[in-house]
Amino acid sequence: MQIGVETTKATDQRRVFVIDEDDITRAALQFMLHDEIETHELATPEEAYGKDEWLKPSAILLGASFLKARGLELVGEIVAKFPGVRILTVCDKADEGLAVEAMKKGAAGALVKPLTIEAVRKKVDVVLGRGGAAPLTQLSII
Repeated sequence: MQIGVETTKATDQRRVFVIDEDDITRAALQFMLHDEIETHELATPEEAYGKDEWLKPSAILLGASFLKARGLELVGEIVAKFPGVRILTVCDKADEGLAVEAMKKGAAGALVKPLTIEAVRKKVDVVLGRGGAAPLTQLSII
């Protein structure tokens, strides 16, 4: 199903990895993005590291739970593994402080729940340097 998709974005050759322990969040983010950009759901950073070189991501949506468990050094580890990647921390409102700390370590920003298609697409477009997301009505998934 395509929701408010712009053809120029749908043919973009870049990709996004959604790395989150919560399979519902992963699935929701993949659903929100897959019409406009190649999106892969992954349960751990190690799963991302194991991908073929040609599947290098342009952006990673990283669940805050990994930063809580492994520390903020994970941001640097991911950037070292995928030079040039842009990281967005996916977090609850209560974890915004952690997301800010991740930005000080090199993350590009945060996606704060509740997530909406419009907000997620717009933030990903911004970090990828693409124009704004296609306008659509507000639809909250999480």
